[in-house]
Formats: sequence, structure tokens, C-alpha cells
Amino acid sequence: MAITKPKLNKEWHLKNRMPEKATLEQRIAWHLEHAKNCGCRDIPEKLKEEMKKRKIKF
Repeated sequence: MAITKPKLNKEWHLKNRMPEKATLEQRIAWHLEHAKNCGCRDIPEKLKEEMKKRKIKF
């Protein structure tokens, strides 16, 4: 069984850069949009924990 590499949406990444010194709210918003538009990586566990505390669905 072959392991497939997640697909990088280069165009989305070029247009949607993470803000420098992003706040927690900005990081959550960026990762939520990233998950909708790109499959290159998952939301970091630390952010997932915070999103669960805030009852944000991901």
C-alpha cells in the first residue's frame, strides 16, 4: 500500500501568509482557513486543544 503525501495548495499559501507575530485568534483563524483550502498539514495539537476549550469546530 502506497503512502500518499498531502497535497500542498501553493497558490493559497502564497495569497494567505500567516501574519508575523500572529495573535492566538489570528493563528486559529488562519489554521481553520488553511484546513479548508490545503491538505499539506494538520492543525497543531496545541491549537486544537485551545479550539476545543473555546468550542470552535475544526
